Amino acid sequence: MKIDPGMTTLQLMEEMGKSGVLGAGRLYRATKLLAELMGDEETTLFLSVAGPMVPGGLRKIIRDLLADGHVDVLITSGANLTHDLLEAFGGSHYRDHNETDEQLCQMGMGRIGDIYTKSEDFEVFESKINTLLGEISQKEDHMNIRQFLTEIGKCIQDPESIIHTATEKNIPIYAPGIIDSMLGLQLWMFTQENQLTLDAAGDMHELSDIVYGSKKVATVILGGGLPKHYALASNILTGGVDAAIQVTLDRSEAGSLSGAPLEEAKSWAKAKCESKLVTVIGDATIIFPMMVAGALELINKKND
Repeated sequence: MKIDPGMTTLQLMEEMGKSGVLGAGRLYRATKLLAELMGDEETTLFLSVAGPMVPGGLRKIIRDLLADGHVDVLITSGANLTHDLLEAFGGSHYRDHNETDEQLCQMGMGRIGDIYTKSEDFEVFESKINTLLGEISQKEDHMNIRQFLTEIGKCIQDPESIIHTATEKNIPIYAPGIIDSMLGLQLWMFTQENQLTLDAAGDMHELSDIVYGSKKVATVILGGGLPKHYALASNILTGGVDAAIQVTLDRSEAGSLSGAPLEEAKSWAKAKCESKLVTVIGDATIIFPMMVAGALELINKKND
């Protein structure tokens, strides 16, 4: 690889492409495949997001991909939705604290690696989400999770919000593990005195319609866990996805789904035998921005 002053992201990726099956070469192939998928109108593109990707800095990147029509379906953890709402309600994520975890607890701060949250921001979140839950339950007290998130998106005004933007662009958000989050906790507390029921199985009716109605389906997976499996398993009835990109730090030796190579999905008919698959081992908050920047540059280059 050769590095030149002033080279673009795509030029850097193309230099990485000169290497073999190590990380640099995989990153180039993932970037090239992402550009291909984003530019293919016949492909329905799923984005699967696990882990702390919103506090990790990917909020606006995900939001812009939704706004610009590059993603058709978003599958994510309840935690990422919680942190999106935290910022939509005026809160933030903070850096540069040197206190011990015991001191942080006394200060009313929570830590995610080297990113920090304030309990006062979560107090605002709790107050505002309870107001929204009250408004939503007055309109409809039984709905699937996607409908619930769409109703939340209609109520918030932050143009940088992932949930708001998805609702505005009519892009469905699926969060099968929503209860395992602060948003889910507030929902549970609300239902102690109010009627509001979420139908998790109802989402699968919609997802299956999307899968069966698509000529091709591809998924970009950041992290692993439930969002990864939901994206892949929803395609099992049609023989699996046509293409997939995975960015993960998890390892395969323990047999976990998060660390499983995408090729393993072929044995379960979650990926087609002829599918295009690329796994990049690394931190998605580093790799995905580079990948998106390179893919967008490649698309613009082809359109010129």
